[in-house]
Amino acid sequence: MAFSAITLSTSYGQEPDKKTEKAKENLQEERLDVVEAKLDLKEAQNVDYLSFKTESEVKFNKNQESINDLKIKILKNDEKYRTENQIRVVTLEQRNISLQKEIADYKDEGLEKWTAFKNKFNYDMDELIKAIKDFTILS
Repeated sequence: MAFSAITLSTSYGQEPDKKTEKAKENLQEERLDVVEAKLDLKEAQNVDYLSFKTESEVKFNKNQESINDLKIKILKNDEKYRTENQIRVVTLEQRNISLQKEIADYKDEGLEKWTAFKNKFNYDMDELIKAIKDFTILS
């Protein structure tokens, strides 16, 4: 009788039932799906970053062109306010360079921080573009 009990208990332990096997397979598939989803999200973030960086480079170049135009206008203008105007233009140029450095130095810290970075960066860029457009040469 003891021998029968041992035989029965070991035979049940060796063959997992079909439901358990199916559950394990489902769990493995779900884990793979999660990993794939994370990779897809990471890839999408990288594409978004590269696209954003490219768009920003275009804005940086336009800003620099506008700044260079302002520098030329200042040189053609009255010497009385030339130094003050040049200082103001250099300040705008430094802001443009600073934004370039910010985007170049950005380190991926997740979607939430990326979204916050983009929002702040866009705000700062818009403010710089507005300041360049609104720049009035003192004369």
